[in-house]
Amino acid sequence: MGKSDLGHQYNLDQEMKRWQGFFKAIANPEIEVGLTPRSAVWKKNKATLWYYPSPNKKYSIPLFLVYSLVNQPYILDMAPGNSMIESFTTNGFDVYLLDFGIPGYEDQDITASDYVVNYIQKGVKRALRHSNAKEITIIGYCLGGTLATMYAAIAEEPIKNLILSVSPVDFETAPYFDKLAQATKEGHLDITSLLETTGIIPAKMIKWAMRMVTSPIYFTPYLSLLNKAYDDEYVDKWKRLNKWTSEHIPFTGAAMKELINELGKENKLINGELYIHDKKADLKNIHANLLVISTDLDQLVVKEQNIRVIDFVSSNDKTFSLVNGGHTTLATDKGLPSFLSEWLPQRSDPL
Repeated sequence: MGKSDLGHQYNLDQEMKRWQGFFKAIANPEIEVGLTPRSAVWKKNKATLWYYPSPNKKYSIPLFLVYSLVNQPYILDMAPGNSMIESFTTNGFDVYLLDFGIPGYEDQDITASDYVVNYIQKGVKRALRHSNAKEITIIGYCLGGTLATMYAAIAEEPIKNLILSVSPVDFETAPYFDKLAQATKEGHLDITSLLETTGIIPAKMIKWAMRMVTSPIYFTPYLSLLNKAYDDEYVDKWKRLNKWTSEHIPFTGAAMKELINELGKENKLINGELYIHDKKADLKNIHANLLVISTDLDQLVVKEQNIRVIDFVSSNDKTFSLVNGGHTTLATDKGLPSFLSEWLPQRSDPL
């Protein structure tokens, strides 16, 4: 058999494996996620506070992670070698993750302020007691960062560092729902009655809202899968991410109502006019070391929605970082990104 015949046979075998891998991934999408060792240290309603101990603890200040209300937080722990939580623990940090759980119709009256006070604040207190730490680092991802900012603005607990990753805080700009946002601000669109009637926004509605933002780009994951379906490692990673993007969770009507009216319409958090359980949430109350992160290819949260935060806080140590990537890049990359591995350790009291 000549070289050309061998090359032809190789290409044919690779194409066969490509298509076999593609259809196998589509037919069998289930795959394990969240494999980093953990234990539950506190529960409330549907929420769980998970503890991930570092096998080689190097820092006295633990990390408290807050993820979004829209998706499940296992994107922070997809698989060994592809887990932000694993990267933190490997690098010597004890980690706590607040998993809000999946709300049901009976949770329709839980507001964003309730999530801040009854879940985040109480979870932080529990983490401080459990760790015997004198201070804590709060890391908020996406909408979780919005809630984390609201919490930090009223917190009495000792927050050493606050990291906001692709988190919308300033709603003066709403690039992907600009027409809807403008109609809401001008009073032409009021969905309060709808939210009060339905009580909870179904997961499918959340899912398709996200599809509207990313359309038509959403279909490219299947093209990416087909392109590298012969690579088993890539296929497993694709299946985990596809699982996550397909498993949106319901959103309570009361929380959505508060976020739309108080933040989206009135922009009260950035303007210093927001009250959380009768306590003023003023960004000037934030004195923690602050790192605000945005990505240049993000389709959901653009830099204009968080860059101004550093102008309103009282922190002496504050940094805005624009890095290359999309909305989920910082949660799915292998290892700690360089800017974070340089910023966090020196502010975490090495042992």
